[in-house]
Amino acid sequence: MLYHLFQWLEQTFQPPGFQVFEFTTVRASLAAGTALLIGLFAGKQIIRWLKRQQIGETIREGEDAGAVSHAHKSGTPTMGGVIILLAITGATLLWGDLTNAYVWVALISTLWMGAVGFADDYIKVVKKNKKGLAGKVKLAGQITLGLALGTFLMNWNALDGMHTVTSMPFLPDGIVEYDFLSPVVGIEVGWLIYIPIITFILTGVSNAVNLTDGLDGLTTGTGAFVSLGLIVMIYISGNTILAEFVNDLYIPETGELTIFAAALAAACFGFLWYNGYPAQVFMGDTGSLALGAAIGTLAILIKKELYLPILCAIFVAETVSVIIQTSYFKYTRKRYGEGRRIFRMAPLHHHYEALGVHENKIVVRFWIVTALLVIFTLFLLRLR
Repeated sequence: MLYHLFQWLEQTFQPPGFQVFEFTTVRASLAAGTALLIGLFAGKQIIRWLKRQQIGETIREGEDAGAVSHAHKSGTPTMGGVIILLAITGATLLWGDLTNAYVWVALISTLWMGAVGFADDYIKVVKKNKKGLAGKVKLAGQITLGLALGTFLMNWNALDGMHTVTSMPFLPDGIVEYDFLSPVVGIEVGWLIYIPIITFILTGVSNAVNLTDGLDGLTTGTGAFVSLGLIVMIYISGNTILAEFVNDLYIPETGELTIFAAALAAACFGFLWYNGYPAQVFMGDTGSLALGAAIGTLAILIKKELYLPILCAIFVAETVSVIIQTSYFKYTRKRYGEGRRIFRMAPLHHHYEALGVHENKIVVRFWIVTALLVIFTLFLLRLR
């Protein structure tokens, strides 16, 4: 809104200095500052309100299976993801180009999954039903979003022939078509492959971030570092000179997503002020599902979805640990009559907790690993 106001003032009255707001980097910095301030100041008020309403986390007896106790966290305000959503939305609407379709797609995707997460948190905390939103309903929300995003990209004219093209790491050329799986030469079936893959990726990232949300500041800090990496990747994808320099896809109009990504990173850092150990508020599914949707959507929009396993390796490792633990437990129970475990607990961060590592140390180390993975991902982008 402010961007359009300053644009109108510049075109109408031509005051000196207003041309600076045309630069993406300037507006991204302003969006980051705005999101950080909203997170810090509005966050404090929201946390107070959550406390007054007694909207706090409930730790069930025996929930930690005797290996790790989080009983001391019981009563901590949750649903704090509202703070992140407010910061992202406010900063994006103020400094983003609201005529850009990509900005709206990223914002709507984030708010969509934020609403699904909010419904889950509301049922758990306010209605006191620990089961929360039915798994099928949550999955339906994720699949619906994935199908809608895939359909949008398949029909968006600005892509001009790049609808089923994506960027691939470790390849010299680095560009692949989803048609490469086509069993019949000469028949374009890219959309039959592309849309299901996009749906799977978006659902997977959203769930992976949700699973990671188990320690104070873990998901928030990890998401912030991932968002910083996405800022760089988005800026390259939306700039013809930089995209050509690194031999990457140039995707018109996506440069505006830099504003959204900057707001996302700053919103995470602002929330981390209160979510760091010892946490004054938890993001809940409201924040974790929205954060996962934002990260997944941004990567998909700039055709970097295949970089996500590297960029988000912490989220992937957390998810894989749950899959391995659950599968092995079911297998051994069926074979030996007694379920066995590979990890002390799952997801992975609880395994280290059960080994006696302090949660603050686990979180910081996971942040460091994520920061290194972000650097490595950007290195791969340049290496091509």
